[in-house]
Amino acid sequence: MSETNPEAAPTHPPISTGRPPELIALPNGVHLRRRSLADSERLNAATVGNLDHLRPWMEWAATAPTLAQTRELAVAGVTAWEDGTDFMYLAGLDEDPGSVVGAFGLHGRIGPGALEIGYWVSASHTGRRIATESAAALTEAALALPGITRVEIRCDEANHLSAAIPRRLGYRLDRTDDFTPTAPAETGRKLIWVKES
Repeated sequence: MSETNPEAAPTHPPISTGRPPELIALPNGVHLRRRSLADSERLNAATVGNLDHLRPWMEWAATAPTLAQTRELAVAGVTAWEDGTDFMYLAGLDEDPGSVVGAFGLHGRIGPGALEIGYWVSASHTGRRIATESAAALTEAALALPGITRVEIRCDEANHLSAAIPRRLGYRLDRTDDFTPTAPAETGRKLIWVKES
């Protein structure tokens, strides 16, 4: 799990003039699709149903979002995609196209020329390589965008499962930053993993 808040709206300038694919096929009957307003009910249910799983690492998981909040922020996510500031995805199963088994994002919050991948996968679907395959596909999509030369994945030093993903994908551990913990399991040491074009 790496800092994607399905309930967050971006607050930064456009990062690229291009846009990543809206639908990305993954192995093992899974896909990533651009998040839309139509996904609000299932995303809200998935988020609320996974709060205990997410709470140790995600500050925003301390309280359950209402359906109205999820809808409001879905609208903000559509605008962010169109504006080129953030690109929010949901992971779903091909056999159930509207399903939500995780949330992923390419976030422009780390500065010019770079996107950060954030992700979480539902507790009932961990261990199926969904996070790894999704992060690999999003890394490729990000580095194909005009002006993007760097992709980062950030996670707490104690979040070994999350840190295994960039390591598997050939990211380089660039540095470890100190920060003030905001979630119960965080240590205050953030790993910054980098992949460059």
